[in-house]
Amino acid sequence: MVTSGWPAPTRYPVALVSTSVRRWTTAERRARLAQRHCLAPAALASDPVAAARAVVALHATDPSTVYLSACWRTHDRQLAAVQRALYDDRRLIRMLGMRRTLFVAPVELMPVIQAACTDAIAALERRRALQLIEGAGLTGGEDPGRWLAAVERETLEALDDLGEATASQLAERVPHLQGRIRMAEGKAYAGWLGLSTRVLLLLGAEGKIVRSRPRGSWTSSQHRWAPADRWLTQSSLGPALSREAAQAELVRAWLASFGPGTLADLRWWTGLGAREVQRALAALETVEVDLDGTPGFLLREDREPVSADDREPWVALLPALDPTPMGWAMAGRAWFLGPHAPALFDSSGNIGPTVWSDGRIVGGWAQRKSGEVVVRLLEEIGQATSRAITQAAADLQAWLGPTRITPRFRTPLERELSA
Repeated sequence: MVTSGWPAPTRYPVALVSTSVRRWTTAERRARLAQRHCLAPAALASDPVAAARAVVALHATDPSTVYLSACWRTHDRQLAAVQRALYDDRRLIRMLGMRRTLFVAPVELMPVIQAACTDAIAALERRRALQLIEGAGLTGGEDPGRWLAAVERETLEALDDLGEATASQLAERVPHLQGRIRMAEGKAYAGWLGLSTRVLLLLGAEGKIVRSRPRGSWTSSQHRWAPADRWLTQSSLGPALSREAAQAELVRAWLASFGPGTLADLRWWTGLGAREVQRALAALETVEVDLDGTPGFLLREDREPVSADDREPWVALLPALDPTPMGWAMAGRAWFLGPHAPALFDSSGNIGPTVWSDGRIVGGWAQRKSGEVVVRLLEEIGQATSRAITQAAADLQAWLGPTRITPRFRTPLERELSA
């Protein structure tokens, strides 16, 4: 079995937490997760947009995660509802965001993520693109900045004319996009990449174009592109924000969905630096809490705990890269993950499909080539919970039907179960 190689969680002395600070128990955090993340039956979301808001945004690196995460959290679990929110009503948007990761976010959150994280990512991507273009000798001696700007103008003009287009369709209109650049030179995974991929990534990161409909089914990772000002309306986006205001709003959103959490959790999830997170926290009204000896934070108006008494039992089969287990830094996941990281994560820190019971991970699942959804429990649970998980696996198998799901990042347990 492959182990992750993560360092042991940092343990803080209890003395770091003031004796006047209230301690949040694991039971309280699990009860809060069940309600805030729309996982308990009584807390299911009304639609996919509400499901996305519940976890700030849905991970979209693996396209199937968007649908599985959203549908598990809603009453009717309809694929068509997710597609309608993405491509017809356009209340959800696929964009590059925190940690240079692809997310599907409520459209009103797009300006927040853009100003808080993506603008800085775009600036870095532009510098990288210019270096790669110059190294590939694509400009014929012309200044790389002017050359790239001209290619971008042609690309935007072609896309405006077509309305929506794939990378290959745009490359037919803009021959320069057919150029190739060498990536990861000197690495075992070095290879060639079409210039169109870099140019479209850059224009998308700068908010000039957006990913629209996929070329294939809902599991496809190949998307068409559309001009942002035609795909979205300004009224749906809301006002532009300064970087500082946007970062404060992003931290506020995380605390409302995932709090209580630590500074390390916020830094990891947002991808921001320590000073940026601390500045954002200073702009908010927060209170300090004790998370088993580690200082944590909550919004002041949100400090009342969710009752852990008489909570309704629940189980969930969450997909790979689901936003709930990916919402905290590795050192901050022990209260729901337990000792199961080596089986459920790959070596880069990506989580596979997980089985949950009442706010904690108790196992993993996978889909075999036959379509069968199989589960393995990693700890002892009661017979009633075991039966509920068996039924949930059967329901998921029926829901998937002829569709086959293979996570983009394979984990030890998922590989073993799906074989």
